[in-house]
Amino acid sequence: MAVRTPRDGRPLDLHRLRQFLAVAEHNGFTSAAAELHLTQQALSAAIAQLERQLRVALFDRSGRTLNLTPAGAVLRDGARALLAAAATLAEQTHEAGTASPRPFVIGHTPAITAEEVYLLLAPVRDQLPTASLTARQVFPSALAPALYDGEIDLALRRGVAMPPDLVSAIIAYDPVRVAVDSNHRLAARTELHIGDLRDESVIVWAPAGHSFYTDFLLSNYRRAGFEPNFVVNRIQGTPPITAVVGNDHIAFVTAPAGPALGGRVTVIDLTDPPLAPTQALWLPHTVSRIRDLLTVQRG
Repeated sequence: MAVRTPRDGRPLDLHRLRQFLAVAEHNGFTSAAAELHLTQQALSAAIAQLERQLRVALFDRSGRTLNLTPAGAVLRDGARALLAAAATLAEQTHEAGTASPRPFVIGHTPAITAEEVYLLLAPVRDQLPTASLTARQVFPSALAPALYDGEIDLALRRGVAMPPDLVSAIIAYDPVRVAVDSNHRLAARTELHIGDLRDESVIVWAPAGHSFYTDFLLSNYRRAGFEPNFVVNRIQGTPPITAVVGNDHIAFVTAPAGPALGGRVTVIDLTDPPLAPTQALWLPHTVSRIRDLLTVQRG
């Protein structure tokens, strides 16, 4: 008799995966069982059955606390995306049979403006003119949870790192410019070199090491031979150009050059500007015509 292996075609039970994920997230059976409205004995038996199917231990039970094994960590990372994809498929199937499907929701970080999202939507507007679309600003740390929970269908951020349990693609590059208050000493300039900014304080939305965009700016400063003076913006969630109103700081933005915010801000071109990437993130194992139009590689 052949021994079954995980590749023999036995599909993973989504219900059992959800149970496993609850135990992994709670680091134990007690809270997970309460959340799932199960007894601890029933939940423990379900996890043991899953371990027998996969022929590996998912939890290390040797200590006082329950810890994931390396195999369990792999399953946890994949289970979250797989469960979210299954929920998305169920919703898409339902919507296909309704007259009024919900809008396709795009979450974008504050580093990408609503105007930039609108421009990225051009292929969808051209080819799917009746599609219902919604753009929603989401802080970077909330993008992945919003995808898993089905609150958004696509995430846009400034970044290049490949998340382990999401699919990603760079869909655009935007030249970076400098924004200053219109009373700033640099406001009369029509073009700046990064070396002209050596003595300027730069407003960012997160410190270095906590934001790709900040690290991206830091690398460009170091390439020019000096260290920037970063100041973290106290007002979060507003368009990037607003950060310089009423102060002597500068901000790096992707807004067009010229007056902005009713003339209160001036955006100045940089010579040889860095190109800031726009990265799209979405759930694996999902399909979407709208997403395909947005994420096609642009030449």
